[in-house]
Amino acid sequence: MKKYLLGFALLTSLHGWSQSNHLSEQTYAEIEQKVIDWRRHFHQNPELSNREFKTAEVIAKHLKSLGLEVENGVAKTGVVGILKGKHPGKVLALRADIDALPVEERNDLPFKSKVKTTFLDTPVGVMHACGHDTHTAILMGAAELLSKHRDQIYGTIKFIFQPAEEGPPPGEVGGALEMVKEGVLKNPDVDIIVGLHINSQTPVGMIRYKPGGTMAAAQRFVLKINGKQTHGSQPWAGVDPILIAAKVIDAYQTIISRESDLTNEAAVISVGKITAGVRFNIIPESCELIGTVRTLDFAMQKHINQRMKELAEGIAAAYGGTAELDIQNSTSITNNEPSLVNELLPTLERVAGKDQVVLSKATTGAEDFSYFQEQIPGFYFFLGGMTPGSTGSYPHHTPDFKIDESGLLLGVKAMTEISLDYLSK
Repeated sequence: MKKYLLGFALLTSLHGWSQSNHLSEQTYAEIEQKVIDWRRHFHQNPELSNREFKTAEVIAKHLKSLGLEVENGVAKTGVVGILKGKHPGKVLALRADIDALPVEERNDLPFKSKVKTTFLDTPVGVMHACGHDTHTAILMGAAELLSKHRDQIYGTIKFIFQPAEEGPPPGEVGGALEMVKEGVLKNPDVDIIVGLHINSQTPVGMIRYKPGGTMAAAQRFVLKINGKQTHGSQPWAGVDPILIAAKVIDAYQTIISRESDLTNEAAVISVGKITAGVRFNIIPESCELIGTVRTLDFAMQKHINQRMKELAEGIAAAYGGTAELDIQNSTSITNNEPSLVNELLPTLERVAGKDQVVLSKATTGAEDFSYFQEQIPGFYFFLGGMTPGSTGSYPHHTPDFKIDESGLLLGVKAMTEISLDYLSK
């Protein structure tokens, strides 16, 4: 009995020791340049959603070199690495997205993207204009550090490198939803999942978070307006779908400004693409609008969707045309489980400093990380990427998007220390 109690005490002591034996600042400093180099490589060689083949190769090669179990081709181009600790315990997943955007970079960087391709039959540049290159590099760094400290890990860590966060091309499947369908949260079953996003308007060294709904549900809509083609000199002989489109776009904004209770939650309707006509002197037969709807409340989403249909059809009919609206869900609401936030927050406050971990408001940006959170508890937070004191603005999804690389190391620390702390409890 005494031997049993002694053994139990020793095990308990060792388990408790792991909670306080965090990695040293020197250990983190030694990997910082590797993380920056990886980021620059991915930035210079971006790939669009569901086309991240070379990106996946680099990731998989690195994970295999660390001795992880690696699965390729998850949700087409995704990579999953499994690290088993020296001790039994829970299963934690860490996620990074790996795809880029159809944006031509304007920055004058030595590792500037010069990649060109086509998207929706249109020639485009390709750029990591949302920072997914930093997410990938950060998680590769965390994987390397954690693989070297298996003796401190009680349980298992899944490193999920996810393709197509920006959405698969029309007609294809992909992203987090497809990963879930393919069982990425199974074998072994994941208890919680953690992800982060770099932010170009948050100072380096700062982490922002919000319990509950933190990012919006995103929907993609396609509105086809049918009119009657005629000569541009005789508009009375036809039905102008471009005019109808203009009236619909204007009316859609009244759904937000006059029908939605914005004191409850934010909501947005944006048209991002208009296609119509072939010649200056021909009123075309049809016009197509493509856009997005962002909501943080499902009741508001239902109302907005219904009114979009009613207004489009009603306005088109009033001008002699017809309208066909198709709305597809892209992401759900990114919902941080409050109890999980409370559990992991002390780790973030320790690695960043309590005054640098800031409670924030929800954003109308969207993340398909939400599909993981529909299955298991998850925590998603924002990492500062703006040079402190900077007056420049480098918004996400723009040709001028820019990140201060000195912020990457905090991301590595956060993901690594969250893993060690959570699995040691």
